[in-house]
Amino acid sequence: MNKEEFGEIVKVSGPLVVARDMPRVQMNEVVWVSEERLIGEVIEVRGNLASIQVYEETAGLGPGEPVASSGAPLSVELGPGLLGNMFDGIQRPLEQLRQMTGNNIPRGIHLPSLNRQQTWAFEARVAVGDKVTGGDIIGVVQETPLVEHRVMVPPYLSGVIRSISSGEYTVEDTVAELEVDAAAAARPLQEAEEGAIVPLRLMHSWPVRRGRPYKSKLTPEEPLVTGQRPMDTFFPIAKGGTAAVPGPFGSGKTVIQHQLAKWAEADIVVYIGCGERGNE
Repeated sequence: MNKEEFGEIVKVSGPLVVARDMPRVQMNEVVWVSEERLIGEVIEVRGNLASIQVYEETAGLGPGEPVASSGAPLSVELGPGLLGNMFDGIQRPLEQLRQMTGNNIPRGIHLPSLNRQQTWAFEARVAVGDKVTGGDIIGVVQETPLVEHRVMVPPYLSGVIRSISSGEYTVEDTVAELEVDAAAAARPLQEAEEGAIVPLRLMHSWPVRRGRPYKSKLTPEEPLVTGQRPMDTFFPIAKGGTAAVPGPFGSGKTVIQHQLAKWAEADIVVYIGCGERGNE
């Protein structure tokens, strides 16, 4: 992680801010703009200038105001507590923000995405001395009466479990300790050295611009029963597949989304409201 450094604004054009004198800033890095610490992401680096997409209102900003680098890419938090919550595009929890500030979100306010006070009953599924690698399940949390959240070793990590115990934990508590092996230490993007002890928690952060690794992709083989007879009969959708719903104004595109969310044969529905569809 880079040491925090400061530059200054030279140009503001809507949500785009151009800053200078940040030589170590990197693409997709989070920066804090102005004294209000508005969150932004570096989208271009050209010589001594960095172009920044600011994800908050930029009215009133001007040349000469400070810009601070964070040394970390734009990331999301993954762990128990995501289900049943509503987030904005940079994973700020909207219900908690509403409780703090009302219906309008002020500039420069930031909250952890996952609740830091809530505890979860963690049940260990591996033992001390077991060898594990990225994606292996080390334990489970019953996140909802229906959904069992599987706590896994983060990608690019592997080694030997040196301690682990069941119990009540917050997402920031250490539930296990992993001794990093040579294979993990040699992987790209891995900062831990061989033999280092790395804490494993119920949550971990993941850069939004980096795809999650996978071993193989499964071919869709099973139909997704939507509960809508015209769709299931004439336009069947496979589990793991995709579908597009084009149509003119008032043809029922949003209604179809609502029907699928309510009646489709799925345990978890992730709704992403972009643009007009999000307003509806």
